[in-house]
Amino acid sequence: METFFIIFSALLLLIFVTIKYKVHPVFSLIITSVLVGFLLGFDTELIIKSITEGFGKTLSSIGLIIVFGTTIGVFLEKNGGTKVIAEKILNSVSAKRSPLAMNLIGFIISIPVFCDSGFIILSSLNRTLTKKTGIGLTVFAVALSTGLYAAHVFVPPTPGPLAAAAVIEADIGLVMLLGLAVAIPVALTGYFWASYIGTKIPSQEMPIDEDHMALDIKSADEISNSNFFVTLLPLLMPILLIAIKSIAEYPTFPLGKGLLFNIIVFIGQPIIALLLGVFLIALNSKKIKGSIKNKWVEKALKDSGSIILVTGAGGAFGNVLRASDLASIIKPDGSFIISGLLIAFLLATLLKTAQGSSTVAIITTAAIIAPLLGTFGLETEFEKALTVLAIGAGAMTVSHINDSYFWVVSQFSNMDVNTALKSHTAATLLQGIVGISLILLAQLLFT
Repeated sequence: METFFIIFSALLLLIFVTIKYKVHPVFSLIITSVLVGFLLGFDTELIIKSITEGFGKTLSSIGLIIVFGTTIGVFLEKNGGTKVIAEKILNSVSAKRSPLAMNLIGFIISIPVFCDSGFIILSSLNRTLTKKTGIGLTVFAVALSTGLYAAHVFVPPTPGPLAAAAVIEADIGLVMLLGLAVAIPVALTGYFWASYIGTKIPSQEMPIDEDHMALDIKSADEISNSNFFVTLLPLLMPILLIAIKSIAEYPTFPLGKGLLFNIIVFIGQPIIALLLGVFLIALNSKKIKGSIKNKWVEKALKDSGSIILVTGAGGAFGNVLRASDLASIIKPDGSFIISGLLIAFLLATLLKTAQGSSTVAIITTAAIIAPLLGTFGLETEFEKALTVLAIGAGAMTVSHINDSYFWVVSQFSNMDVNTALKSHTAATLLQGIVGISLILLAQLLFT
């Protein structure tokens, strides 16, 4: 119990210094790793070895994937691809269904683009739709924010679930497939809540400046089918390749084990699949000057650098926990298959609620849970994937005043704090509950 107390106290310290003193997670995770090592009586050599090996091993499997995924997202944001996708979908639905369309748009866009950026890019669409349909801005804001949020915590190559899959050593393709299955109803939960709460809360509409509007809805004939699918291809192709690889490697080998199998396994490796996505997004931006594209690449490298470092620090912390043999102090009692998922969910919820960042909550929780997978009976590929998703469900519960995304949603939608808490925050609570319920149901039905 002394070991457990030390680690629990260190976790509280990690949360405290991150919130109170705004210490960057990279430093708070490494400092906590060193502190835990000393308090557990590790010699200095073991502490340094555990940290460096954990950091290096994690980044060796995930570093380039994060870089490539972030690059696709930045290019899609900068070259207008997100606008093309949004406009095409909106022009395919009736005005009555436009909040549902915004929910779907957010879901698609957030797979490669961070939810904060996605909301900022698309917020002007919300204002335009409010004017054209008469539906309250709050409805559109919550429908969009929850669609973005669902993919953000569940679907690789979004960095959070991607990093968690690496730390837990889960199959990324399987995480992606199961993540989509969970994220879609979770996103729809946000849409239904938006439709409900929009009738209860009067919208505080924002004036629309037609001359300076960042994005407007074009008529359907201005967006050709070819442009739409070409724009969508760099996003969809890596997902499909990774998913097909997971199917090909299923124990029954449905595609055989010959040349086709080898090719699929190679191009379905996340690094190769996302690199092909980068190549396609670069082709889509061929009319852009090289100097501008280089700036986009620099932004992608800058954005991904912070994520990579936090991911590596989380891996270092997890490796120190492995060295502490934490699993030996927890005795399995036959019920851990479900309680292990609940523990992962609750821990991620605690970290998310306390410090605000979903990505930090996902990575930190994955580092803590990874050494305990065997103890919790979560050892198959299916169970590891569910563990990643349980962490993601916790990391979206809840988005409130210490979360930058909360302020992006509220400020770009002209919500006061009370309105944002009743609409956006309540929606994320419902989404987290629905998410973990679906994950536990899958555990009961398929294991």
